[in-house]
Amino acid sequence: MNKADSDRLCSALDQLGLTPSSSRTEADIVVLNTCVVRQNAEDKAVGTLTSLKPNKEANPEKIIALMGCMVGPKTEPLERRFPFVDVFMRPQQYDPLIDLLSERLGVDPEGCIGPLSAAPSVSTFIPIIHGCDKFCSFCIIPYRRGRETSREISEIVYESEMLVARGVKEVTLLGQNVDSYGHDLSGSVNLSNLLAAVNEVKGIERIRFLTSHPNDMDDSIIDAVGGLDKVCEHINLPFQAGDDDILQSMRRGYTNYEYRKIIDKIRCKVPGVSLSTDLIVGFCGETDQQFESTLQLVRDIKFDKVHSAAYSTRKGTIADRKMIDNVPEEIKKDRLRQINDEQEGISTEINSRVLGECHEVLVEGTKDGRWFGRNRNDKLVFFDSTETEKGDMTIVKIEETSPWFLQGSLYNTKNGSPDNPINS
Repeated sequence: MNKADSDRLCSALDQLGLTPSSSRTEADIVVLNTCVVRQNAEDKAVGTLTSLKPNKEANPEKIIALMGCMVGPKTEPLERRFPFVDVFMRPQQYDPLIDLLSERLGVDPEGCIGPLSAAPSVSTFIPIIHGCDKFCSFCIIPYRRGRETSREISEIVYESEMLVARGVKEVTLLGQNVDSYGHDLSGSVNLSNLLAAVNEVKGIERIRFLTSHPNDMDDSIIDAVGGLDKVCEHINLPFQAGDDDILQSMRRGYTNYEYRKIIDKIRCKVPGVSLSTDLIVGFCGETDQQFESTLQLVRDIKFDKVHSAAYSTRKGTIADRKMIDNVPEEIKKDRLRQINDEQEGISTEINSRVLGECHEVLVEGTKDGRWFGRNRNDKLVFFDSTETEKGDMTIVKIEETSPWFLQGSLYNTKNGSPDNPINS
């Protein structure tokens, strides 16, 4: 979501006649887009912001802007803490900086913020719903990004069409809780309706969406993933903890059993689906036995990818106000190690099964002299080729596998393909 916000602001600055700088000390404008989901992310933001102070004092005309989740509804505490910052912007609220720059540059700010004007990547993000209404006890997002607000389907379809005109072939529909899309719109609208609408956009070849919540994983959404040709067979469905008591204290709204039933339904309706998840170890009061339930869920479901984190208190959350972060750090680290070790073995096994298969890969660019892209299951694929271009949809034969990525060679040219490529 922050990447999408940054792209949109960059597009607006481009329309104002500004160009990117590779040096934060030499730039006339520095915008720091912040994430505060974890404490270390906020600490990093504070450190970077503080490092800009001497440069601002030496060059008072320099504009420093702070945006993102670090900026809440009330900015007075931040203004007192960082008096050298010129502009504070909440997520998706770009006007303070745009208005300031427009005044200085003497230009009309109207229409600066909208669909990306600069050439984006072949794969890009489209925010479709902002904010979150869940108020999980560990999460600061609802307090920083506000309540859920969906964009109209027609607006998102129009943006998709504009992106196609600029070379985009894959879009990822974004939301803090993307499955709740549409509940605040008039009529009976949900994510499946939006997926169907974007699926009709000519030139869009792939559609993804992030991030889902088990409580809102409606049957129609699962059917859309299984039935719409452009929607990729990949779902990220965080479970956060495997123990029912911990899930209750997290205010997640489902049980271990209910989560497993959703996974069973997804795998039944979407053959070949890949699954990723998010989880937290060491939440307030988590015992060894409760952690074992989380580890067992990882073993049983066998996700393709697990994003794991050790719990850290976020000031202002329900857990901060009502619970005690009483799991020692060394125990959190050990539990995190156990999860990561287990998942590495699972990912190794899952990825080894595709050895020798041919996969459709959307080419995103080069890294260390090799082309890379992702297959429909969201697996990173590296390959060598002298006849490939960025944006090609090509077929790669998988010749090496690892827990983190696949490697192979070009099976065909842009004008040909094998008879039965995987996920084509």
